[in-house]
Amino acid sequence: MTIRMLESRPQSHVRVEEPSQVGECRRIAQRMAEAHDFDVAEVGRIGIVATELATNLVKHAGRGEVLIQALDDEFGTNIEFVSMDRGPGMHVEACMRDGHSTAGTAGTGLGAISRLSTFFDVYSEIGRGTVAVSRISRGSLSPDERSRRRAASMEFGAICVALAGEIECGDTWSIAERGGMVAIMMADGLGHGSLAAASSRGAAAAFAERPFEQPCEAMQHFHAKLSGGRGSAAAVALLDREKSTVTYAGVGNIAGSVVSADRSKGMVSHNGTLGVQLLRRQQFEYELAGDSKIVMHSDGVSARWSLNNYPGLFVRHSSIIAAVLYRDHARATDDATIIVARGRP
Repeated sequence: MTIRMLESRPQSHVRVEEPSQVGECRRIAQRMAEAHDFDVAEVGRIGIVATELATNLVKHAGRGEVLIQALDDEFGTNIEFVSMDRGPGMHVEACMRDGHSTAGTAGTGLGAISRLSTFFDVYSEIGRGTVAVSRISRGSLSPDERSRRRAASMEFGAICVALAGEIECGDTWSIAERGGMVAIMMADGLGHGSLAAASSRGAAAAFAERPFEQPCEAMQHFHAKLSGGRGSAAAVALLDREKSTVTYAGVGNIAGSVVSADRSKGMVSHNGTLGVQLLRRQQFEYELAGDSKIVMHSDGVSARWSLNNYPGLFVRHSSIIAAVLYRDHARATDDATIIVARGRP
């Protein structure tokens, strides 16, 4: 059976505080699309979406940020935009209608973004701000093919952002899918910058060699592969979607949780640094009840979060959940990585 591997790629972080930065956002997105062989028409669509999202931040929130990455999901290769602000918020259904505007404009922004996107979702709270996610896939898919791929693949959202001022992110993530099995790996190289990035990439390479081995054995494998380097924290969550279980092992400062509609249960990682000191390797099995979500993040994201603090967020797409948690809980002093995945089909 074919293994489908998904890996983190460099993610651009654009702060948008005044109109001149709208063009920067558009240029970064279009260059990224061209580098991943999107055609001329698709690059044009991506430019429009980038412009609309960034313009909305200036006009409606005053300021915000846009994350841009090339991301593989069930539809293939995408350019993904994550737009975040802490502005006044909005009533999403009203704002999605063409002609609705709170800034004296034509009011076609969100409607246009939705039509141009392969996937689009918005979460907003009055007084707390807005998060929007747009993915534009390379190539066209029929509605039937979209439905088939969505049913066969795992829904997930992923953010991996370098510490401000660093060229490389010291964190990384990988996802492997094979039938009803899904393995999620996250690594955080010690410190930040290029040496940390090299260490986390070493963990990702070790994961790619044997993605579906038991998580406790994966920790031993990573430790051996990383010996002699800077060292890394890492964790692996192995989901059996048919049995509705997740088996988890971690070493170091990767946090993992199984989150349901009414509770959150932390998954256990042990102290140590892979490649330097492996004190203990042990795995634990957890039940995936109902529409459970798996949340994993590096220590660049504070663990003091609860989805219960965000009305209606739990039922939203995993990419929206990841973006809200990043916006409100990322630390400014470290690389920050977070994955949210739907545990069951």
